[in-house]
Amino acid sequence: MNESVWRCEHEKYKNEKFPKIVSVGGGTGLSVLLRCLKSKTPNVTAVVTVADDGGGSGMLRDDLNMLPPGDIRNCILALAETEPVMEKLLRYRFCDGTLKGQSFGNLFIAAMTGISDGNFVEAVQRVSEVLKVSGCVLPVTDANVELAATLENGMHVSGESLIGHSTHIYGSKISGVELKVKGDVDRKEKIRALPQVLDAIAAADLITLGPGSLYTSIVPNLIVSGVADAIHKAKAPVVYINNIMTQPGETDGYNARNHYDAILAHTCPDFIDYCIVNTGRIADSIAERYRSEGAAPVEYTREMFDGVKSKIIEANLADVGADRKVRHNSAYLADMLIETVRGERNG
Repeated sequence: MNESVWRCEHEKYKNEKFPKIVSVGGGTGLSVLLRCLKSKTPNVTAVVTVADDGGGSGMLRDDLNMLPPGDIRNCILALAETEPVMEKLLRYRFCDGTLKGQSFGNLFIAAMTGISDGNFVEAVQRVSEVLKVSGCVLPVTDANVELAATLENGMHVSGESLIGHSTHIYGSKISGVELKVKGDVDRKEKIRALPQVLDAIAAADLITLGPGSLYTSIVPNLIVSGVADAIHKAKAPVVYINNIMTQPGETDGYNARNHYDAILAHTCPDFIDYCIVNTGRIADSIAERYRSEGAAPVEYTREMFDGVKSKIIEANLADVGADRKVRHNSAYLADMLIETVRGERNG
């Protein structure tokens, strides 16, 4: 094993008095949660999807034949102990020219991959060391994967950027998703999880799923060979953090139970130990603006979850930022997760 990856695997758990948390997902939801979790424990491992094929990440993926860096970049910055100007630099997007829309942070990871002889996992670790990351950020696999979805009308759609808008483009909801190695038409090549991912899951005190896009951020991690099985066998409780708002084109019309059931459909019936749902009310003016954009608050009632094996945790998690966007109150959520670990330890 590469020395830098080995160091990531072992040093992240050097302070055993703090809980070991593995957070699975991708996108903005995961990175915001990580930023709050790092203030609670230095033992955080982010397991991040690598199926992104849109935007600046997709461009670099096609141009350099590398894994998409965008979600990885966001998670690294969330866990980094770096100067504000450095974070601002790594988040900077070029406004003009051939690099228009591209993030400097993505280019930084791409350059590090180049000097790591094309080893993306090693590059992520080196970037993490440069930025003094507290914890560890791991791509779920080092395979060059493509996400594919089957819709309820029988259509098949390939590519994360298309799947995220399936309902709007093809007029049908998503039935399920799968991964394939890019270019493997016959789908014979098995997509395996990084050994470090499986080791982190086995050692965890708590495993979180989400928040984030259901079919394009959370589920793609769980369908990598070995991941769902490792989570199911782990001693740690599994907490699914349900979304607050639906995602246009991906989860139109989904309520809290629909989100929960989609996770189980890609794993097993007793996969989730705790499901956190939002009970906070979204102001009418905010909800109406979201509806105009094709989204809506995720509906929840206790009756929806009658008969489920998981423990349902209700909480007022909705937080409206200065940009009038609804997000999870991640500080409160991080406190809830730490209390869940303590409860399990004392239970």
